Amino acid sequence: MASVGATPGRTPQGPRPREASASFPSPAPVPDPREAEEEEEEEPAEIHLCVLWNSGYLGIAYYDTSDSTIYFMPDAPDHESLKLLQRVLDEIDPQSVVTSAKQDENMTRFLGKLASQEHREPKRPEIILLPSVDFGLEISKQRLLSGNYSFIPDSMTATEKILFLSSIIPFDCLLTVRALGGLLKFMGRRRIGVELEDYNVSIPILGFKKFALTHLVSIDQDTYSVLQIFKSEPHPSVYKVASGLKEGLSLFGILNRCRCKWGEKLLRLWFTRPTQDLEELNSRLDVIQFFLLPQNLDMAQMLHRLLGHIKNVPLILKRMKLSHTKVSDWQVLYKTVYSALGLRDACRSLPQSIQLFRDIAQEFSDDLHHIASLIGKVVDFEGSLAENRFTVLPNIDPEIDEKKRRLTGLPSFLTEVARKELENLDPRIPSCSVIYIPLVRAGGLASFFVFPACLPWWRPVTLRLRVWTSCSSQRRSFTIVVLEPRSWMHCWGTCTATSGVAKAVNNATERSLVLIDEFGKGTNTVDGLALLAAVIRHWLALGPTCPHIFVATNFLSLIQLQLLPQGPLVQYLTMETCEDGNDLVFFYQVCEGVANASHASHTAAQAGLPEKLIARGKEVSDLICSGEPIKPVKELLKEKQMENCQMLVDKFLKLDLEDPSLDLDIFMSQEVLPAAATIL
Repeated sequence: MASVGATPGRTPQGPRPREASASFPSPAPVPDPREAEEEEEEEPAEIHLCVLWNSGYLGIAYYDTSDSTIYFMPDAPDHESLKLLQRVLDEIDPQSVVTSAKQDENMTRFLGKLASQEHREPKRPEIILLPSVDFGLEISKQRLLSGNYSFIPDSMTATEKILFLSSIIPFDCLLTVRALGGLLKFMGRRRIGVELEDYNVSIPILGFKKFALTHLVSIDQDTYSVLQIFKSEPHPSVYKVASGLKEGLSLFGILNRCRCKWGEKLLRLWFTRPTQDLEELNSRLDVIQFFLLPQNLDMAQMLHRLLGHIKNVPLILKRMKLSHTKVSDWQVLYKTVYSALGLRDACRSLPQSIQLFRDIAQEFSDDLHHIASLIGKVVDFEGSLAENRFTVLPNIDPEIDEKKRRLTGLPSFLTEVARKELENLDPRIPSCSVIYIPLVRAGGLASFFVFPACLPWWRPVTLRLRVWTSCSSQRRSFTIVVLEPRSWMHCWGTCTATSGVAKAVNNATERSLVLIDEFGKGTNTVDGLALLAAVIRHWLALGPTCPHIFVATNFLSLIQLQLLPQGPLVQYLTMETCEDGNDLVFFYQVCEGVANASHASHTAAQAGLPEKLIARGKEVSDLICSGEPIKPVKELLKEKQMENCQMLVDKFLKLDLEDPSLDLDIFMSQEVLPAAATIL
């Protein structure tokens, strides 16, 4: 599993003003020419941002000249209004924004609005459009892997360089990789930071770091998979296998009780972008707490029914724009508008101290009532269903009524035209058929969801959370090493494989949460123990900047050999157990301390292993722990001796002394003496 790390949101700072001198009066100092030159050489930091938007996801990367570092944000979901991108722009304030010239309507509208902000403080960024070929996936990977980076030793081979960069850059995030490739292309063209140097001087890049907004918690895809927050699986129906995947047994699937697709999208967005904003979290908890009250159950059920009629309004409007509207679309739009009005009226009767109710009451204006009234007065739903096409009620528009009368009388008119044409038909044509085809037809308001009362919701007292892991079926003991955090977590991840631990070591900060399970068990015991101890000691050496780490391991020697330093950052935890005679009782709770045994014999007995083998295993384990030699079992030796004696007797009985080809010397040396050696 891969771990994640993050660099907290940071805003580049310009040159600080010089501090005031001492309070004693003194003559004006004469400036040192060298100091004046240094001040003139100082330049404000520049940030160049590259962004890509595709299928509801953002890929973001930017270069900061103050520390010559490239920061990236893994592919993140965003609204069509690009709220996440706007937050990134507000936080880092870039000098230029680089993107592909081939963009969809939402991104084009956003960039146009950004370029028109003349009064933006301190100034609006420069919009730079590069050809879409500069953002190709393969060419972007090639730029990243072939770059000349000062933080990579020259002694590294090409394979080692790829492995090292893979532990830092998420190559599985395609938009991020393309954004990084486009950013490197732009930096190479502009010669950022080396404008006045020769072309053989490369652009200084001192590292790649993960960037996360200060209000978000960053979680990598491996963590989502390990914790089973999302789990996609093929659809069981053979008719829907090609249409895509469905959500399996996951935390999202359990909590998803949304009545409309927009609510489901919003819930997924909350899971993929967890927030640290206390105000936003409290506003959500206010709604949950309100609907969990028994007296509000009827209101929750009514809102639940209304939400079932909220459909995809933007899709319907798009069909109307393309003249592909069906009768069912008008019905859905009509029900959606009236359901939205019902939601608004219900929310206006609820406490306005809750932010969600206040927003719905304000955003759902009386224009919705006007729209619903117009649809009801104009659309002839009964006639539309009967004719299977959109029809308008009479007396709405005289011109439409006149065209409808013409359309109604069109069959008799065309029949008369056909009769006249037949009269004027060439007499050489014996017969003719005229066919008449009457008509050939060519062809959101808000996102809500209601939490059901059947789920065990509760409102936390504080935002701080401590997570305890447990062993599989409580049948194997382990020790959890907890490194106490110094601040609230900002990102988290899980680690099992070496590559995952490498990502954690390279990216984890003091605001990261790292979960390590059985690291080092897939190799030699001594090597695995040494690697685990080295990784933990590396983080402990960071002191106050040490990340928040949970380590689950069966390496009891890690504590017995005192491979970890003692200090306030380290805490040892284990699962509480008790031996009742020959039985082992699990209490299924975490306690402070260290596991003094693996309890493998108890686990083997529960698995059904014979008692004789379990007893022999205990005996061998005790001999190894005491340093004594392991002796074979006497009973087994006696049984083996009897078998060898019987085999030797059988050989003598089968011996034919009258056989002239028999050589007794060979028989004694090859048959009797080896068998006798095993017996004696």
